[in-house]
Amino acid sequence: MNNNYCIIMAGGIGSRFWPMSKSSMPKQFLDILGTGRTFIQMTFDRFKRVCPVENFYVVTSVDYKELVLDQLPELKEDQVLLEPLRRNTAPCVAYASYKIKSINPDANVIVAPSDHLILKENEFVAEIQKGIDYASNNDVLVTLGITPSRPETGYGYIQIDGKTEYQNYENLYQVKTFTEKPNREMAEVFVSSGEFFWNSGIFIWSLKSILKAFDKHLEDVSGLFQKGIKLYGTEDEVHFINKTYSECQNISLDYGIMEKAENVYVLCADFGWSDMGTWGSLYENGKKDDANNSINGGDVFTYQTENCVVNVPKEKVVVLQGLDGYIVVEADNTLLVCRKKDEQQIRQFVSDVKMVKGDEFV
Repeated sequence: MNNNYCIIMAGGIGSRFWPMSKSSMPKQFLDILGTGRTFIQMTFDRFKRVCPVENFYVVTSVDYKELVLDQLPELKEDQVLLEPLRRNTAPCVAYASYKIKSINPDANVIVAPSDHLILKENEFVAEIQKGIDYASNNDVLVTLGITPSRPETGYGYIQIDGKTEYQNYENLYQVKTFTEKPNREMAEVFVSSGEFFWNSGIFIWSLKSILKAFDKHLEDVSGLFQKGIKLYGTEDEVHFINKTYSECQNISLDYGIMEKAENVYVLCADFGWSDMGTWGSLYENGKKDDANNSINGGDVFTYQTENCVVNVPKEKVVVLQGLDGYIVVEADNTLLVCRKKDEQQIRQFVSDVKMVKGDEFV
């Protein structure tokens, strides 16, 4: 395990979970599921089974440094890598990768978002270990693909090509294409074909393979972070990173590397995964009452109300009557009531509220 490293990406705002998730306290630092552990804590707990604590790096915004250290007290301060600007996932991974290179050039690396739900932890860990074994012995970029349970339009998809023979793996395939979030009709075609899997956004590779891919496909990004190889871990690192991010392009890892590389493979599995990106995903994965309502929080009385997701403070008494398919969320000084089918408009709601009321409510 000593060569295994984990990069947790934790810089997002999570605006689709507004008003519970706000810029000052994004969803990765919240216990939205009511389990007693936040998303980032559950992510850390999960990967501790395959990586030593000292081999974790959390990449986050400078605004969230104290939140990370407070919620993950096992980490040292230099394991929290601070981004001065949001530049998407490719610069995030490049920063952490070159930091790791300055310590252990022979590392195996797992990259994972901080806000995913995994229901079958043992199956998940088994797939991660298989991925590490394959990636450590081959020049490959591995991702985890999820067997789709429905024609979901909120996820990206991975199309598989031929099955890859390696040891006794039954679920390893070369990737044919990555596809962005499809419309409903296309998602139905994807699922019925049996060739498409949800893109989990979880990656496994050797450090050498991902840096080689950066040099080939994102040379500008790679070159910027390579310049600081002797500065990582020194007092000059912060100044170097601040300057680098001001010069670095905003680009995702998927678009910049994964869609272009020819050595991408996918382990296809089903371990109860959700990216928990929306209230709808919380509803899909949450417990429901007899009327199909997912309720978390205070004393909620429902009458002729069904198919709703409700999240309110514990001290609140809430009465709902005559609602079907709604999101009802109260957090701090904000109340949201909207139809589940229209939740893609939440980002617009946040933008409008910010424009009129300022940052206090978002």
